[in-house]
Amino acid sequence: MMNSDLQRLHPYPFEKLAALFKGIQPPVIDPILFSIGEPRHAAPELVTQTLINNLHHLSTYPSSKGLPQLRQSMANWLMRRFQLPALDAETQVLPVSGTREALFSFVQALIDRKKPARVIMPNPFYQIYEGAALLAGAEPYLVNCTADNDYLGDWDAIPESVWAETQLVFVCTPGNPTGAVLSAERLKWLMAKADHFGFVLASDECYSELYDQTPPVGLLEVCAQLGRLDYARCVVFHSLSKRSNVPGLRSGFIAGDATLLAPYLLYRTYHGAAMPVQNQLASIAAWDDETHVEHNRQLYREKFNLFLSELGGKLALKQPDAGFYFWLPVDNDEQFAQRLYEKANITVLPGRYLSRDTAQGNPGIGHVRMALVASMAQCEQAVERIRQLV
Repeated sequence: MMNSDLQRLHPYPFEKLAALFKGIQPPVIDPILFSIGEPRHAAPELVTQTLINNLHHLSTYPSSKGLPQLRQSMANWLMRRFQLPALDAETQVLPVSGTREALFSFVQALIDRKKPARVIMPNPFYQIYEGAALLAGAEPYLVNCTADNDYLGDWDAIPESVWAETQLVFVCTPGNPTGAVLSAERLKWLMAKADHFGFVLASDECYSELYDQTPPVGLLEVCAQLGRLDYARCVVFHSLSKRSNVPGLRSGFIAGDATLLAPYLLYRTYHGAAMPVQNQLASIAAWDDETHVEHNRQLYREKFNLFLSELGGKLALKQPDAGFYFWLPVDNDEQFAQRLYEKANITVLPGRYLSRDTAQGNPGIGHVRMALVASMAQCEQAVERIRQLV
């Protein structure tokens, strides 16, 4: 027999998209994929070369804790980027095989099944939050992110009874798919709730380096502002996938409260998801360099500017706070996606596939997510095709 909680999992959004497009024949022109958030910019040469130079480590077993020099590189980057006066690479940073794996496994290690267990998360959301909660025996509680609250979530509406049963709160800042960035004030408010009710606050910050001019605030940065250098009850997740265009490297980290990372490391030694040594060494090259990251940001700036200047008067496009998505309001998200595919061979993701129904409605309905991951040449083609349609 299999775990009965598996039956509670929803199909992944791209399975729903395939079903939506079934039977539709798009025009015979190059497909342009804005549906999946897979970076398509070139991987940095310094990363690929380091990986090639260390392929002899295919004969080396990696450790779950990772190389000391990798943890130090990650700690140094966090201290530079978020103005942290201190971070212990030995106890407060742990490499992971991509944050998708870590977001899921951290929930399995954290949730105490002997107590009431709720996991609060934004709605819409990255589907791993929900699946991880369900398979850990917890109940998701959804915070609707709508235009009325600037897509930041109505956190003040959560009942005390829910807070009392909460073991974990996920925030995603910058948000996927909305691009909205939580303020330092809201993060401080959530930290006060965590102190009062005893839950863990986990911030998914994988899009933090994809911004225009203003770097988004981070959870550990807010901890440091409060002098909270033990980062109590707080963890953050970061990844090289979006920052450095290496989703296939499967490299990221979790950092924060050492009293949480120690038992999580124990879990990981059994979980068996250690990062290969050659990937660790390539990751050091990536975390130690910012030049390729700024180049990456500039490429996204140019694509956002293209869409806003050419289609801003025809579609309700709005520059996100950060990230590489447009969260575009439309009359009917499924029909919009179908028409764009049928008439222009462009794929976007209906917003309802990234969110769930609640008593207040489904906040994803009436939006589509457009990931500006295609090349500039393809984006220019897409703009022309969309202009002809609308």
